[in-house]
Amino acid sequence: MTTTTYQIPILPELNVPVVMGYFQSLNAGDCSQTAQYFAPYGELHPPFQGGIVGVDAIKGYLEAEAQSLTCFPEQATVQTASDGCQLVQVQGHVKTPYFSVPVAWTFNLNSESQIERVEIRLLASPQQLLELQQFS
Repeated sequence: MTTTTYQIPILPELNVPVVMGYFQSLNAGDCSQTAQYFAPYGELHPPFQGGIVGVDAIKGYLEAEAQSLTCFPEQATVQTASDGCQLVQVQGHVKTPYFSVPVAWTFNLNSESQIERVEIRLLASPQQLLELQQFS
């Protein structure tokens, strides 16, 4: 049996294991594990792109686009519905080898604690976004 330990800044209000696992595995570059947190029909909505649907497509996208990212969740709110579904809103920043940018993640979790949808929004000002264009 192999045990993998992931490091992430401690964020006490983010007490949702699947969301913590998402950040931990993504920061470790374990895209396969990150994708496994999604429901089979789960959707990833990165900035400036359409939705990526399904575990395999999400894994492929993360392998191509997220290998050099480190996520730093800084604030979180969790709302739980009576049916067990959760809405988790996280704010923080993402660091790449070239820049750091403020980001918001909105996770919709089903009653089985799988990610049905995560929307990632850049919180950068228009000026910051213009400065980032040089890296694209």
